[in-house]
Amino acid sequence: MSVGIRFPSNLFGHPTDKRIEAVNSELQYWTNHSNVPITKVVFGHFPMSFTTSSEQGHRYESVFARQLISAYLCGHLHAKVSRQLWRYHQMRTEKRSSSFWEWELGDWKESRLMRILAIDRGAVSFIDHTLTQAFQTSILITYPKDSRNMNTLEPKKGSPRNDINALVFSKEVVLNVSARVFDSHNEFKIVEEMPLQLVASYSAHKPLFHAKWNAENYISPSPTRYWLQVFVLDSGGMKTISELRPFSVEGKVAILHRPWLNCLMFEVEWENMYKLLLWSNLAFTSLLLFIPKILYHLLKKRSSYQRWALSILTSPIQQRKVCFWLVCFLMEGASSKLFWFSLVLYVLWISQMPWFGGYATSENGDIAQMYLSGWSIPSFDMSLTNHKLSNPDVMVITLPFLYLVVVPLVVLAYGLFAERAVAYVRCHRRAEDTADPADTTAVSTCFLTGSPGPEDLIDLSYKNKKIKFLMIKFCGGWTRRILLLACLIIATIHLKLSSILMSAYGTTPVVLSPFTWMPLLLFSLAAYCTMLPLDYSVYIRSVHS
Repeated sequence: MSVGIRFPSNLFGHPTDKRIEAVNSELQYWTNHSNVPITKVVFGHFPMSFTTSSEQGHRYESVFARQLISAYLCGHLHAKVSRQLWRYHQMRTEKRSSSFWEWELGDWKESRLMRILAIDRGAVSFIDHTLTQAFQTSILITYPKDSRNMNTLEPKKGSPRNDINALVFSKEVVLNVSARVFDSHNEFKIVEEMPLQLVASYSAHKPLFHAKWNAENYISPSPTRYWLQVFVLDSGGMKTISELRPFSVEGKVAILHRPWLNCLMFEVEWENMYKLLLWSNLAFTSLLLFIPKILYHLLKKRSSYQRWALSILTSPIQQRKVCFWLVCFLMEGASSKLFWFSLVLYVLWISQMPWFGGYATSENGDIAQMYLSGWSIPSFDMSLTNHKLSNPDVMVITLPFLYLVVVPLVVLAYGLFAERAVAYVRCHRRAEDTADPADTTAVSTCFLTGSPGPEDLIDLSYKNKKIKFLMIKFCGGWTRRILLLACLIIATIHLKLSSILMSAYGTTPVVLSPFTWMPLLLFSLAAYCTMLPLDYSVYIRSVHS
C-alpha cells in the first residue's frame, strides 16, 4: 500500500498501474534481448488471491500469461492454512492461451520452511524442507517433473526427453544414487531401476546426478500412472529416500482433489468475493428490517394483525405452517418502534459513518477513522480525500462483525419479541383453562398491564419474594433463557473482536467508539423491552404452581 496500515488491515497487496507496467517491461526486455530460450520465474509477497486490481483494473495474472512465465512464487499466509499451496492459472490472451503455476510457501520466521528450486532446461521444479533440526540429505528430482503441481497443459513439441536428473545435497559424501519407477496400475510394482551417475562439474556445489532411459516406455494417457522415487546412500551409512511422486513424460497435469479450505484461500479472488459478501449481508439485513415493518404497518392499519397472530399462535401444532411462524416471528420483532428505529439508525451508522478510531499507521501517529470502505488517514494526500485506504483489507474486521454480531443481533432481538408474544398467548390460554366459566373478568385482566389480579395473587407474599420475582420477570421461560444465553454468546464474540482491535489500534479510541458499546446497548435494550410486567410474571408463576 502507498500508506502502510497496521495489522490486521494489511491483508492485500495493492499494485499500481505503474508497478504492473514495470514488471511487464522487465519481462519483455529479456524476451527481446536473448538469443536462447528464457525461463521466467517471478517472486512476490502476496498470492494472487490476495492481490487487488490496479487503478485501471489491471492485474498481474494477465501480464504473467502474456509474458509466458513458468511460475510465480509467493508467501504471506504464514502456513496458517497449509504449509504449501499451489494453483494452476490458465488464461486466454490476445494471441494464444497461456498458463503458469503459482506456488506458495509457508514462512521461515515461525515454521522454518525453506524451498530449493531448480531449472533444468526450462523445467522448473522444487522441494520444500522444514528445518526444525539439523539439515539432512535432500533429494530434488529436476526431471521428469511432478505431474501434480509442476507440469503444464501446453503440448510438448517433439519426443520426450530421455533423462532422469536429480540434485542431491548432503553433508556426507554420496556413495550411491539410484532411481525406481513404479506402475500404479499394477499394484505399484517396480517397472525399472537404474543407477544415477554424478555429472562432472567445475563446482562441487552442483551435485547433479543423471541417467538415461527410454521415456517412450512411459507414455500413458494417465498423468499419475507411473511414479518415480530416488534412493541415496552416503558415506555415513545413512539411506535417504525421496518422496514418491507421479510423472508424465508428455507433460500432462494431474488435477488432484485438495482440501476445500486450500481452494477457498488460494483460488478465490477475495477482492471480488468481499464485495459479494459485504453487499449480500447489507441487503439481507435491510430486508430483515424493512419487510417485516412494512407488513406489520399494513396489517395493523387494517386492525387485522392481532387476530391473524392469535390464529397462528393458538392453532394446533399440526396446523401451523413454517412460513406463517416465520412471518409472525419477523413482524413481532418489528412491533417495537423504539427498538426498530434504534436498529435502523445503527445499520445506517455502520454503513456510512466511521466505526472506530485508532492508530492505524503507528503507535504515535494521528488517530485515523475506519469506515466500512476503509481507513481515512488525516495526513493523507488531500487530493484523494474521498479515497479510503486498506480496502478490501478491512474485510478481516467488517465481515466477522457483520456476520457474527450484526445479523445475530437482529435475529435474536426479533426472537425475544416473538417469545414475549408467545408467552402472553400461552398465559391467556392457561387462564381460559383454569378460570371459572362464570367469571368473565379472569381472562380479560390477564392482558391488561398493571391491572389488579385475583385476590389469591395478592397473598403470595410479594414483598418477601421480590428478588425471585425480578428474576422471573427478566429470565422468563426456557425459551427466553436460551435466547438470552445466545445473546450473551454473541456479546462475548463481539468483545473478543473488540479486544483484538484494541491491541492493534489502541485501547482508548476503540473503547470510546460506537463500534464497541452499541451492540451491547442494543442487546440490553432488547432484553429490557421484552420483559413481562412484574404482576404478569407473578401470574405465570402462580399458574405453573
